[in-house]
Amino acid sequence: MFVLLKEILSAFPGIEVPKEQQGISVSGKGNLSSWFEVTDLAAASIASAGLMLSRFAEPSSNPPLKTDDLIQVDQRLASFCFGMTLRPMGWELPPAWDPIAGDYRTKDGWIRLHTNAPLHRFAALSVLGQYNDRAALESIVAKWEADNLEAAIVEANGCAAVMRDLTTWAQHPQGLAVSQEPLIIWASHGEREKKALSTDPKRPLAGIKVLDLTRVLAGPVAGRFLAAYGADVLRIDPPIWEEAGIIPEVTLGKRCAGLNLNNTDDRQIFESLLAEADVFLHGYRPEALSNLGYDSETLRKINPDIIDVSLNAYGWSGPWSNRRGFDSLVQMSSGIAEYGMRKSGANKPVPLPVQALDHAAGYLLASAVLHALNENRLSGKILSARLSLARVAHLLVQSKRSTLSEGLSPETPADIASKIEETSWGPAQRVKFPLAIKGIPSTWSYPASALRSSAPVWLG
Repeated sequence: MFVLLKEILSAFPGIEVPKEQQGISVSGKGNLSSWFEVTDLAAASIASAGLMLSRFAEPSSNPPLKTDDLIQVDQRLASFCFGMTLRPMGWELPPAWDPIAGDYRTKDGWIRLHTNAPLHRFAALSVLGQYNDRAALESIVAKWEADNLEAAIVEANGCAAVMRDLTTWAQHPQGLAVSQEPLIIWASHGEREKKALSTDPKRPLAGIKVLDLTRVLAGPVAGRFLAAYGADVLRIDPPIWEEAGIIPEVTLGKRCAGLNLNNTDDRQIFESLLAEADVFLHGYRPEALSNLGYDSETLRKINPDIIDVSLNAYGWSGPWSNRRGFDSLVQMSSGIAEYGMRKSGANKPVPLPVQALDHAAGYLLASAVLHALNENRLSGKILSARLSLARVAHLLVQSKRSTLSEGLSPETPADIASKIEETSWGPAQRVKFPLAIKGIPSTWSYPASALRSSAPVWLG
């Protein structure tokens, strides 16, 4: 865990990387069964967010880690939290995947189709034919060469990824570009007046307004973490967006509103929200936000003090920087699924046991927000940060194993928090939060709620 944590913390300017176990204790037994150190990545990324929060909450500029129990991470619980934390009581979550999403054998390899969003499903079927039967699609896909099908679906504004091996990806123009990017790309936007902060040591992020335009997993995980310590996280979704199998998992602690940024009145509301926000968290590809009329220059005209933290799939340079992507696709592109297949002796792609790129990126996004808030608190600096799933994959690949890790023992009631959460869908419990920070409890003010269930306004 500490090897990956040191690598992560080296991405934060001016942060002293702690010596092994200095201020940090790790508990819990077992690891997710994988050919990569997924549990170490889970524990390290969560510890990073905890360290950044403790720095922000500490009045001194760069507090030493004085005691071994300042930050405690339970690696078993961290492993569970990289899956689904929600445990419904008397109801079930809808399927997380569209029926035709998944891996398909092609004429010369494997490809993964991501069809969860209606537009992405339509794009794939516009290339392959309007089939709703997976067996029929399998016979169609089998006639294609993988690279040609990937290119055709991407050209149709869909989402697909050919399975490549680690070496091929390392030599691919996009793999090369990602390997040259830092884990976090920082930019400075001058200095402004320091913001007055929360005086409640148990809710250090109280009063911080986070405008969240992220979807699926990574960005929502970041917002969920920030909400745990007092941030007012307002999630904004377009009118027709749904993620039925994911929303109950990631809206904990947030208020969820809806706006149509193609509508003049809604744009005015969005800009008024942005003008008051402290943090703008989004997952738009480099050109997508500009196409909506909100490039970096426009954002800073609306709010010169905004801390802009963003994520994309395939990196911020190289020929694929504008390509749509998701965790499962990046695993295919970057060689992770092929390495798992080859080492397992399997006859199909073997991905990670959880969507670890998404979850790790989420905690790194939260870490970046907290670092930027702290820099503003200390000096008035305004920072922005950009991260990508592909760069997180590059970090994880360095931890590849020659033997399979042993796996976790089955979940028990001791792993589950006793509190009942009254979500919009029914009562539920959650896996215990894996992070404990001395003197700073994690508490969410709102249960998980449906999209567009709140008004698009700040509370204070």
